Amino acid sequence: MSSLDPTLPSLPLRPSDAHKGTFGTALIIGGSRGMTGAVVLAGMAALRGGAGLVRLAVANRCLETIAGHEPSYMTAALPDDLDGRISSEAHARIVELAQSATVVALGPGLGRSPDLDRLVARLYQELSLPMVCDADALNALSTNPELLSHHAGPRVLTPHPGEFARLVGHKYPGEEREVAALELAGRCHVIVVLKGHRTFVTDGRRHWHNCTGNPGMATGGSGDSLTGLITALACQGLEPYDAARLGVYLHGLAGDLAAKELGEMSLIASDIVAYLPKAMRMVV
Repeated sequence: MSSLDPTLPSLPLRPSDAHKGTFGTALIIGGSRGMTGAVVLAGMAALRGGAGLVRLAVANRCLETIAGHEPSYMTAALPDDLDGRISSEAHARIVELAQSATVVALGPGLGRSPDLDRLVARLYQELSLPMVCDADALNALSTNPELLSHHAGPRVLTPHPGEFARLVGHKYPGEEREVAALELAGRCHVIVVLKGHRTFVTDGRRHWHNCTGNPGMATGGSGDSLTGLITALACQGLEPYDAARLGVYLHGLAGDLAAKELGEMSLIASDIVAYLPKAMRMVV
């Protein structure tokens, strides 16, 4: 088990007179027919990560499935297409929901369509709130990569190597990928969380390697839970670079704790969420 990284930020102690509004509202946009689990995992991780309120804005056809999974988060139905994916008509409703949010996450289970590509581009450019972009939000942005530097607020991009290659238009090996991530972050003024063994986090000026995590975390839904966790930490006042670093560390630590009990081969993404409380007690 890795020891605590002394360079990591810490969350402030919770005041005795705190209420749910004290710890921010996470708005997580995603979910589509066949991929409801991704946004559920992100929502559960945001709850376990300490956000005061969590709202999942999802395709209307998926609402009941997602709402029925967990009573602790709120849900909002968005206009969708015949295939159960959020449509571009959802833009006005998302902007309305964002007015009461602290941090937005975009991408888990979103799906792909030209309509979604346009919606993601508009939200990325227009919303001034901090935003964590993952999964199909990154794939949507990769269709128009010049937009990456045109954003209205702080942006955290969390690509795995394949998504990163699509974003930059080139498949880099090993250390060259990290150099490219550093360049992308600096040029576009974003935070890049390059996921993988020893996940690399950079804002273009600073960079950091993670020391937690294990091969058992290479499983569907793991990245969605990381998205929710980073979102929750940013909701509680950490600046995006620090929220990304602490989120990556805690996520890996929860995976290590789960693997110690369950083994790497049997590890699934919901196990990571289940062990987040124990990881947070060790660190925060």
